Amino acid sequence: MVLLRKVSSLRKKRILLLSEGFGKGHTQAAHALSVELRQSSSEIITRVIELGAFLHPTLAPWIFSAYRRTVTSQPKLYGMLYRNQYEKSPNRVAALFLHRIFYSQTKAIIKQLKPDIIVCTHPFPSIIVSRLKRAGLAVPLFTVITDYDIHGTWIDPAVDKYLVSTPLVRERLIARGVPETHVEVTGIPVHPNFRLEHSKEQIRQEFGLKAMPTVMVMGGGWGVFKKEEKEELLTYLASWSKDIQLLICLGTNEKARQQLLEEDVFRQPNVHLIGYTSEINKLMDISDLLITKPGGMTCTEAMAKGIPMLFYSPIPGQEEKNCDYFQEQGYGQKIISLEMIDHWFKLLLEQYPELVKRRTDIRNHQKYTAQDCSAAIMQYLKLSEKRPYMQASTTTTLIQWY
Repeated sequence: MVLLRKVSSLRKKRILLLSEGFGKGHTQAAHALSVELRQSSSEIITRVIELGAFLHPTLAPWIFSAYRRTVTSQPKLYGMLYRNQYEKSPNRVAALFLHRIFYSQTKAIIKQLKPDIIVCTHPFPSIIVSRLKRAGLAVPLFTVITDYDIHGTWIDPAVDKYLVSTPLVRERLIARGVPETHVEVTGIPVHPNFRLEHSKEQIRQEFGLKAMPTVMVMGGGWGVFKKEEKEELLTYLASWSKDIQLLICLGTNEKARQQLLEEDVFRQPNVHLIGYTSEINKLMDISDLLITKPGGMTCTEAMAKGIPMLFYSPIPGQEEKNCDYFQEQGYGQKIISLEMIDHWFKLLLEQYPELVKRRTDIRNHQKYTAQDCSAAIMQYLKLSEKRPYMQASTTTTLIQWY
């Protein structure tokens, strides 16, 4: 018996992070938290899973594609659906529907991996795990809210702890009946690389860039620009390329990149069309301004780097709420006319030292880092070491930790 206890005490803590593929930010937050947890302690192992894609590798891409088309082509419809459910927690019928149709094998995954804690960065896995907890699952559930507002789909009494972006989000959760002890303000986790400062000269050499005022343009988690945005916004930005270096990041949308390359205005020496890259953190280091959709993750990464932001075409719903927050905090502005772009570009050319100082001010204003999220999880694990967890399955483990 003593030997068994000793072996058990040497077992590393297992943290299962569940996300979903509706946009990139949710999974980016899960991976950022995974890295931070592993760096914080050698006694922790983690596994990040996009649950729907893992369970249905053929069906999930079709669903995500349909969602993307709806969001980009019918934003008003998406906004209407978002607002309709804004104050409503998911009911048990909705949870049962999700479970039966898409997530019925989640319990088996949890039994195989035997996590000590489950962390969800998307509401759908949180809904499913909450349902399993009501049915007897005894694994603690943390939910990381990856925006700067709270939508009803995130809320469930089975969640043991919410990790949220701001005190305002905490207040809104409490106002909806979540106990104060179940909400902790930690900020949204970003990868530790976004807290590093790289050599600007090395980055410029690596990417073939010049030492001149530089603007990064991002098209959202999918690297998507609608036709009218390309024709108006991108073309107008490129007209400044004699004086402003443009980094237009198109993500995985290689088709859009090739289409832009066919146009003379985007083949100028100071216009760089960048496909998928894992080194956005480096490009942000040499960028003086970010023009982007106000996604929670991208904007949090930009804040970590101290980059002032301009926002275009926020999707009705969470992007509008994020946009409101960042404007109120003085981190950026919504583009309401092309004259606003002229104003900021002239600032880059005429008042560059003041904008550099602004970056320092934004960085210094940050109150939370990825360590706050990981510390909250590790503290809970320490306090709950004697809590009873789900019994180990006798089946062979097919899903591995890494």
